[in-house]
Amino acid sequence: MGAALVMVFAMSSCKSKESAYKKAYEKAKAQQTEAAVVGNQQTTPVSVTPVTTTTTTTTTPTQDYSNVSVRTENVTLVSGAPLKAYSVVVGSFGVKANATGLANTLNGKGYSARVVQANTASNGVMYRVCATSYDSKAEAAQSRNSLIGQYPGAWLLYQK
Repeated sequence: MGAALVMVFAMSSCKSKESAYKKAYEKAKAQQTEAAVVGNQQTTPVSVTPVTTTTTTTTTPTQDYSNVSVRTENVTLVSGAPLKAYSVVVGSFGVKANATGLANTLNGKGYSARVVQANTASNGVMYRVCATSYDSKAEAAQSRNSLIGQYPGAWLLYQK
């Protein structure tokens, strides 16, 4: 009988109690909260969500170039590729050699520069250096806007 009593006592003392589990859980929770506090700032747990790829379409607003000023002249091609309707003039010279020099410089920078001759009433013969030439006014205006930093007096020419 003594052996049975010792066995019952031994088995009941090894049994885990619900309060022991609760105490261990609360202790672990307290340690987790302490670890989450960094300095005086408390961090919050980060939830991780899977990355999904989405395709976004961006549209750029169409700019209105109808109010860009254009000078209309009757010009004759002196050198370079044929002119299109709208050209960006970056230099005007009374001496043909000066215009050709600027055109060569532009060609060295990757432009397809042209030299045209304009007969003006006020200045006589002028040689215009066209850095770029386009069929549309909008393209020419955009090109002028990019060139105006290097050539502040750049303007648009419409060939008659």
